[in-house]
Amino acid sequence: QVQLVESGGGLVQAGGSLRLSCAGSGRTFSNYGIGWFRQVPGKEREFVATISWSGIRTSYADSVKGRFTISRDNAKNTVYLQMDSLKPEDTAVYYCAADRYSSGKELESEYAYWGQGTQVTVSS
Repeated sequence: QVQLVESGGGLVQAGGSLRLSCAGSGRTFSNYGIGWFRQVPGKEREFVATISWSGIRTSYADSVKGRFTISRDNAKNTVYLQMDSLKPEDTAVYYCAADRYSSGKELESEYAYWGQGTQVTVSS
């Protein structure tokens, strides 16, 4: 089992950057693939990015490709989401999720563990 805590959200102007962190508990964090998702009130949660447990494989939603970068530091039990060239439509609550030995999944239903979320607001 793993517990996840997101941080790094906040208010930023369009064109700016933020780095989100997903800190995991436990000795086996490196065994978990991690996904980032986001949700706007009244809409379904959507996939943003994912990284495999090994860190070798990553994938991104088309809407963030080229602007967001996912990475991990297993020594710190942390996965990062670097968000550059932010747009107002990136405004959402961002969640990280974990699945053991995952090669990186894009479906919300395939993740067993979730953090509480962090708010990102991009002003125009």
